[in-house]
Amino acid sequence: MNTSQDCLHVDYCPVKDQPDARFFSQLTRLTLALVLAGGRGSRLGQLTDWRAKPAVPFAGKFRIIDFTLSNCVNSGIRRIGICTQYKSQSLIRHVQHGWSFLDGRMGEFVELLPAQQRITTNWYQGTADAVYQNLDILSRHTPDYVLILAGDHVYKMDYGKMLADHVSKSAKMTAACIEMPIRDASTFGVMQIDADGRIVGFEEKPAQPAAIPGQPDRVLASMGIYVFNASFLYEQLFRDAEDSSSSHDFGKDIIPRLVKEGSAVYAHRFSESCVNMVEGVPYWRDVGTIDAYWEANIALTKVTPDLNLYDKDWPIWTHQEQLPPAKFVFDDDDRRGMAIDSMVSGGCIISGSTVKRSLLFSNVHVHEHCTIEDSVILPDVEINRGVVLKHAVIDKYCKLPQGLAVGIDPTEDRKRFHVTEKGITLIVPEMLGQRVYHLR
Repeated sequence: MNTSQDCLHVDYCPVKDQPDARFFSQLTRLTLALVLAGGRGSRLGQLTDWRAKPAVPFAGKFRIIDFTLSNCVNSGIRRIGICTQYKSQSLIRHVQHGWSFLDGRMGEFVELLPAQQRITTNWYQGTADAVYQNLDILSRHTPDYVLILAGDHVYKMDYGKMLADHVSKSAKMTAACIEMPIRDASTFGVMQIDADGRIVGFEEKPAQPAAIPGQPDRVLASMGIYVFNASFLYEQLFRDAEDSSSSHDFGKDIIPRLVKEGSAVYAHRFSESCVNMVEGVPYWRDVGTIDAYWEANIALTKVTPDLNLYDKDWPIWTHQEQLPPAKFVFDDDDRRGMAIDSMVSGGCIISGSTVKRSLLFSNVHVHEHCTIEDSVILPDVEINRGVVLKHAVIDKYCKLPQGLAVGIDPTEDRKRFHVTEKGITLIVPEMLGQRVYHLR
């Protein structure tokens, strides 16, 4: 197998043998990743009133975007741009603090690309427009391949394997896909492929999704992960920008048009590059609703969670605060500080209270005689004496008043807080009459 750099450019012929680590490394060095992180995530309700969805805290110490960025670094892709737009300051600060370790002397970077009206007088109009408005920056780095990523999903993936699949098929564009139940497919792009993996049909958020042949209850859903040959991407973006009828979105406009024209666009199954398999099923979560967000976090408290955060071969990187260890105090019969089947992060103090099946982020202080069950507590929350929390999500900087009971009477909870269809109660500082001026 020829693995010289020249043969890895756009005109590279398909590889015949199984790619090796050196081949992946050369491909990733020729690739620039663009993370689309400008979305609000409105289905998360008040949790995204003051932050973009990729900046939402997850898994005790991370932000959602850390999973996508960690996938890039672990895959060997160290040229990364992040397109931001909606209420991005906390996201920007997190990236500056946690992702400044890449070495610019070696051509490595994580570059923030806020909407600046660089090419047009509009803000980002869609996913394709976000890339188009940064074409001057993108082309300056002269990548051979452009990897376009969503910054709001939780998963572990080796992008090098997807790039190798793209090159081996002589594809011009490759879209990652995952099997999912047809009942969940109406909020995703749904594709149909032929025996060679070529995409022969694509519809964004269809009312009646097309099922996988022979599997009437399953679909192939787009993950919002695309590999383009750089020159081909530039052509399509210029073409789309000139189309006044386009919404300037990859899923709604560019990919369906390429499929219709018979361009060399292929699907890449996530199972072929997933780093976190659960009984043969790849782990991937869209935590885009309060219920899904709560479920994904609470699942981490299980004895053997589906998402492996302890994998030293594929670590999740983030901004690491310097905090003291978690502390549990008092061992009296009527006040015992303890946590059972829970995750408790640094800086937390559990003072004579009981925590069960819950996840506490950094700097949570639980005062005496509290009961916390099946709840997700974000950083810097103070829970005063005698509070009861069940099936709740508590946003950053909340100060829960003494004796507050949540999750006992849904009717009463709905008068003050947001309660989901599945009975999860969301509390943010504003619901408690607290004005918060810190970034979230």
